[in-house]
Amino acid sequence: MQSPNPTAASVDQAREDYEDHRRYCRQCAVSPSPCPAAKHLRRLYNNAARATRSG
Repeated sequence: MQSPNPTAASVDQAREDYEDHRRYCRQCAVSPSPCPAAKHLRRLYNNAARATRSG
């Protein structure tokens, strides 16, 4: 079932994408700091969460 608020769904999807990447990325697995792709995904999640709070 779809969420009534598409923005909330996009926040959940962005968080899931970030967590999945961190879980399966070889570079993220061996380094304590996230790789550039993980940083980008985290930024997308932060932007989506910020848009939900302000809108």
